[in-house]
Amino acid sequence: MSIYNKDEAKEIMSRALKFSSADSCEINLSGNISGNIRYARNTVSTAGVNSNQNMAVQASFGKKVGTATIDEFDDASLEKVVKRAEELARLSPESPEFMPPLGPQKYEESKTFIQKTADISPDFRAEVAAASINPASKNDITAAGFFDDSNGFNSMMNSNGLFAYNRDTAMNFTVTMRTNDGTGSGWSTRDYNDVSMFDAAEASQIAIEKALQSKEAKAIEPGKYTVILEPAASIGLLQNMFFAFNARSADEGRSFMSKEGGGNKLGEKIVDERISFYSDPMNSIVPSSTWTGDGMPRKKIVWMENGVVKNLAYNRYWAEQKGVEPVPFPSNAIMEGGDASLEDLIKDTKKGILVTRFWYIRGVDPQTLLYTGLTRDGTFYIENGKIKHPIKNFRFNESPIIMLNNLETLGKQVRIDGNLIPYMKIRDFTFSSLSDAV
Repeated sequence: MSIYNKDEAKEIMSRALKFSSADSCEINLSGNISGNIRYARNTVSTAGVNSNQNMAVQASFGKKVGTATIDEFDDASLEKVVKRAEELARLSPESPEFMPPLGPQKYEESKTFIQKTADISPDFRAEVAAASINPASKNDITAAGFFDDSNGFNSMMNSNGLFAYNRDTAMNFTVTMRTNDGTGSGWSTRDYNDVSMFDAAEASQIAIEKALQSKEAKAIEPGKYTVILEPAASIGLLQNMFFAFNARSADEGRSFMSKEGGGNKLGEKIVDERISFYSDPMNSIVPSSTWTGDGMPRKKIVWMENGVVKNLAYNRYWAEQKGVEPVPFPSNAIMEGGDASLEDLIKDTKKGILVTRFWYIRGVDPQTLLYTGLTRDGTFYIENGKIKHPIKNFRFNESPIIMLNNLETLGKQVRIDGNLIPYMKIRDFTFSSLSDAV
C-alpha cells in the first residue's frame, strides 16, 4: 500500500515521532502510484505501473542536522530510521542557515486530487496510444509518444505540532509525429490534474497537422523577426524568469533582479505594462499544494502587475536576515492574457514566424536572463495573415525580459507544464543561425 489517507499518514508519523529524542524532528511521508504507456514507430514499446512510498526523517540537535529515509513503517523500522537520523545529526557540523521547524499552520484544502484521474486504467492508456497511432498510420506518419498518470500524497509532521497533508493527481502526454519521408515533424503536449479535460485524439491531430504542414521546409535568413509564440515555445523562457524572482540572489547581485549598486528591483517596472502574472494554488485549472516543503502556507501572490515587480520570494532564513515576512516560491505561474486566438494572431500578422516550441534551452547570462536554444517540430513563415510555407529551424538568442518589452499582442491562455500561459506576438525576436534538424 503506497497511498495513505490523512488519518493513516498522521498515525504513522505520530508513531515515528515518539521515538525521537532530538531537539527537533521533522518527518515527511509520501506515496505514489503511477502508470505509463510509451509508443514509437507506431507500436507500443513499454507500459507499466509503479508504486512507491517513502519516509524521510530530519533530526536536529541545535544547528546540527541529520536525515535518514525508509520505506517500511512497522515500529521497529520507524525507530531505526529516527535513531539513524539522530546519529547522523550528532556527527554533522552545524548548519549556519538552520531554521527550527514551524509550529502549527492553517492550510486551505487543495483542489489537486481528482478521482477520475486516480482511476485511470491500463485500458485507458491503451486507448490514448491508439488515438495517436491509428490516425498517424492513415496519414503516412510515424508516431512516438508517452502518456503517464499519477495518484499520490505528501504529508509532514514535526515535533513543534505542525501537520500537513495533500492528495494530488496528474497526467502528462507528449507526442511527436514524423512524416515517413523524414521532412516533416509535429508535436503536441497536454498536462492536467483532471483527465476529463484531456482529449488524446485532439492533441494527436494537432501534431499530425503540424507534421504534414512542415514538410519540405525552406531556409530563410536568420535575423530579427516578429514571432507568434505558442505557449509551449514561450514557457521555457518564461519559466526561467518566473522562478527567478528570488530575493536572496537579487540582493547578492547574482540575478536579473539585482540592482546596480546593491539591492533588488522590487517596485520597479521592468517589462511592458500589459504583463502581469501571479501564482495561486487554488486556481481550478492549475491547482497546486497549499503548503511548501518546509510547511509554509501558500496563498495567491501577485509577482508582477502592469510590468512592475510586486513581490520577491524570501525563504525563512533570508527573510529573518532582512527583517521581513517569508514569501514562498511560486508553485505555478498564471500569466494574464487576452482574447485573441492563435488564428486571430496569424490573421493580424503581415510578416512573421510561428513557433511551435523551443527545446535545448541553455542559459548564457543570468544577470540579463539571456538564453539560447532551438525551434523544433513546426516552424512556419507567415505573410499577409496566412501561413505561407514551413521554414527550417533556427537557433535563437533571447532574454524573456527583452521579449516582454517587445510585446505586440497577448492571446488566450493555455495550460502548459502546470502553468497558464497566453499565446504571444513579439517583435524583433532574435534568431542567430539556421539549424538543419527537422
